[in-house]
Amino acid sequence: MSLAAATRDAVRERPFLYDALRAGVVNYTAAARTLDIEGEEEAIATALRRFAEELPADSPHDSDARVSMQSGLGRVESSDAESAIVLEVADTAFAEDAGSLTGIIASGALAPEALGEVLGRLRAADVSVDAAGVTDAALVVVVSRRAGPDVLRTVEAAVQK
Repeated sequence: MSLAAATRDAVRERPFLYDALRAGVVNYTAAARTLDIEGEEEAIATALRRFAEELPADSPHDSDARVSMQSGLGRVESSDAESAIVLEVADTAFAEDAGSLTGIIASGALAPEALGEVLGRLRAADVSVDAAGVTDAALVVVVSRRAGPDVLRTVEAAVQK
C-alpha cells in the first residue's frame, strides 16, 4: 500500500481529522505525528495536504427543519407501548407519557449527517444523550428533562446552519 493510500485510510478511521481537513484547520505536520503510519513525517504531512485539497469544502446546508420539544418521554418495550412512540430502535422505544425524559424533534428536510453534527455539539457541551435517531424527514434526540431547553437550542443551531 502506498504512503498516500495508508494516509487516507488512517484519516478515514478518524472522523474528527477528516472533518478538520475538510474545514481547512489542520496543522499537517502535527497531524502526521498522530498517525500510526510508517514513513517520514514530512511525507505523511504532504500526503495529508494533498488529500485535503481533493476533499469537498465543508459547506453549510440550508434546512427548513422545525424544531420542537416534547416532555414526558420514557423508555418502553415497543410491544407494550400504549402511548405514541417518538423513537424506536430494535425492541426499545421512547413513548409519550411514559417518563420524565425530553425529546427534541426536528422535522423537515434533513440529511443523516445532521445527527452527527448534533451529537458532536452535544458531546462538546458535555450533554448526556439517552437515545437518538434520524431519517431524511426527522431527527430525534432524547435527553434528561433538565437538558431539554439547551439541547433544543443546540439542535436548532445545528440543523439550521
